[in-house]
Amino acid sequence: MTTGSRIIVALDYADAKTATALVDRLQPASCRLKVGKELFAAAGPDFVAMLVKRRFDVFLDLKFHDIPNTVAQACKAAAALGVWMLDVHALGGRAMMQSAREAVGNARGRPRLIAVTVLTSMMEKDLHEVGIRDTPLDEGLRLATLAADCGLDGVVCAAHEAGAIRERLGAEFLRVTPGIRLPGDAASDQKRVMSPREALEAGSSYLVIGRSVTRAVQPLEVLARLNADMPAVENRS
Repeated sequence: MTTGSRIIVALDYADAKTATALVDRLQPASCRLKVGKELFAAAGPDFVAMLVKRRFDVFLDLKFHDIPNTVAQACKAAAALGVWMLDVHALGGRAMMQSAREAVGNARGRPRLIAVTVLTSMMEKDLHEVGIRDTPLDEGLRLATLAADCGLDGVVCAAHEAGAIRERLGAEFLRVTPGIRLPGDAASDQKRVMSPREALEAGSSYLVIGRSVTRAVQPLEVLARLNADMPAVENRS
């Protein structure tokens, strides 16, 4: 692991050139990086390998969700890129998550495998529309418990659920939270959001931050302020 930062910068770009222009302005000591579906579809595994070569910890956020063997092979291929973290959808079920966990192995330096619980864009009514009658909190706790039982390292969850998940499953079980916004940031399609300090105090392990950094005039200065502000709440995790 190359950095102690709890910030994961979301490289939500449509092409490698634009993403690289930002990466050139960042430092591995100041943040980790997230590559999602859009950028991966545009730039491919070579781009991810380039980030790893530049000593960034990379969260490959492709949310694998398919039959167990297909997901296992995808996780195996992702692990071979040298990424720090990757994810699957917890709704893929026990067999899928166990297969994914077996695929990443137990070797020293293996990627951390986490599961997506409830998307931060979904509210209770959205869950009801797809046949889930629980609240986002109850559904998040249920899926997080299943992921832990399958041997995964943590979950992607809203900061609103992070504290309850930590209380049930322990501080070592990771809570990676998107939907992090700095004061004054514009609204987005994510509905369950928090500020960085609120999220850490609520129980988040890592914060996925996009526009607040990627659209900043001086992204390193923003990261420096955020990193400096985190030790005050870190011991509460």
